[in-house]
Amino acid sequence: MVTTSEILSTLRMIDKQKLDVRTITMGISLIGCVSDDDERLCKKVYDKICTLAGDLVSVGEAIEREFGVPIVNKRISVTPAALISGGMKEPVKLAKALDSAAMQTGVNFIGGYSALVHKAMTQADEKLISSMPEALSVTERLCGSVNVGSTRAGINMDAVALMGRVVKQLAENTKEQKGFGCAKLVIFANAVEDNPFMAGAFHGPGEGDCAINVGVSGPGVVKSALEGVKGKRFDEVAETIKKTAFSITRVGQLVAREASRRLNVPFGIVDLSLAPTPAVGDSVAQILEEMGLEVCGTHGTTAALALLNDAVKKGGVMASSHVGGLSGAFIPVSEDTGMIRAAERGALCLDKLEAMTCVCSVGLDMIAVPGDTSAETISAIIADEAAIGMVNNKTVAVRLIPIPGAKLGDSVEFGGLFGKAPVMAVHPFSSEKFIARGGRIPAPLQSLRN
Repeated sequence: MVTTSEILSTLRMIDKQKLDVRTITMGISLIGCVSDDDERLCKKVYDKICTLAGDLVSVGEAIEREFGVPIVNKRISVTPAALISGGMKEPVKLAKALDSAAMQTGVNFIGGYSALVHKAMTQADEKLISSMPEALSVTERLCGSVNVGSTRAGINMDAVALMGRVVKQLAENTKEQKGFGCAKLVIFANAVEDNPFMAGAFHGPGEGDCAINVGVSGPGVVKSALEGVKGKRFDEVAETIKKTAFSITRVGQLVAREASRRLNVPFGIVDLSLAPTPAVGDSVAQILEEMGLEVCGTHGTTAALALLNDAVKKGGVMASSHVGGLSGAFIPVSEDTGMIRAAERGALCLDKLEAMTCVCSVGLDMIAVPGDTSAETISAIIADEAAIGMVNNKTVAVRLIPIPGAKLGDSVEFGGLFGKAPVMAVHPFSSEKFIARGGRIPAPLQSLRN
C-alpha cells in the first residue's frame, strides 16, 4: 500500500532534483471500431477516445495539485492503426481523426499510428506505413511506430528498406520544421505492448479495453544519490541506485493507482525509465560521469550504463508488482545536456551509441544525421540496431532525424523537451546492395525456447 507519508518523503527529490511523473498514458483498444466505411471508422475512433479520455487531463492536473508531484505529460496510446485500417482507402483520414481526438481531449501526444511487421507485411500494413510521411507531417500530436524485427521472427528486411525511405520522405515533408516529423516516428525490434513513452507508445493487441500506464523519471535524483558515494566500490553504487529507484517507483505507483481509481480504468504498469530532458541536472550522461567517467562516451561508458540500467530495474521491481514498459535508462541524444556536450566534444559517436544500446532500455534515440544521408544508410542503421535487439532478446529502437540541408558539425534547436541536436557523422561507405537483397534475416537459435 502506497501511503501519503512516502510521497512526503520525496518532496526534496521533486523540489531540488527534478523528480517527475513524465507521463500518465491511457491505453485504448480500437478493435471494436473496425468498419468498411472510412468515415464511420474515423467517427467511431474519435468518439471512443473522447469518451474514455475526456477527463484524463483534468484528473492528471488534479492529482498533480493535490500530491505536489509534477506530471509533465498526459498522453493516449491506441491499438496499432494497421490492425483496424485494413479496409481503408485513405489511412491518412484515420491519422487526422486520431490527431483531432488528441486535441479535443487536450493530451500532449497520441501514439499508435503503428504497424507490427516483424515477420511480414500485410497490404494494410504496407499501405499504412507508406502513408506515414504524409500522416505525421499533416498532424500535430500524432506519433507512429513500426516493429520490424523480433527474437522469435527475425528481421523483416523488406520493412527495414521501406522504413529508410519513409524516414527520408518524412524529413523532407517537414523540412520547414528541420525534419522534426522524424522525432514522432520510432522503428522497433521486440516492441513492448504497454510502453507509455512517446513516440513509440501503442496499446498492444494483448492488452484489455483500456488501461492507465504511468512513466516516472528522475535522472537528477539518481545523480544526487551517487554524489554521496564518491570513491565507493561499484557494489555500493549499485545498491544506492536500487534504493533510489525504489523510492522513485513508489511515487509512480501512487499516481497510477490514484489515476486509475478516479478515471475508473484498470491500472496497467509503472514504467521507471530515466528519461532525460534538456534541463540542467536532468541528464543520464551526468549519472555516468558521476561514476567516474571524465565525459560520457569514453571507455567504460557501456559498463557504467549496464550497471545503471540493471540497478534501476531491480529497484523498480521491488517497489511495484506491475513494473513494465521499457523501464531502465534512456539515451536520447538531443534531449540530454550531457549527451549533447559529449557529442560536441567528440567523445560520443554513432558507433559508441550503438554499443551503448546493447545495455540501455531503448536504442539509437533522437540522433540527428546529415540531410544527405541516403535511405539505404538509414535502413542499414535500423538493421544493425534490430540485430542487437533480436540476438539479445531485448527491446531496441531507432529514432533518426536526417536534417534537410544540415551537414556534419551543424546543430539544430528543436526546443522544449526535444532539445538540441548536434549533427553526427554516418559512415560514408554504401550499404545499398545489402539493403536491396530484401527478404528476412532468420531468427537466432536462442529463439527456440519452448
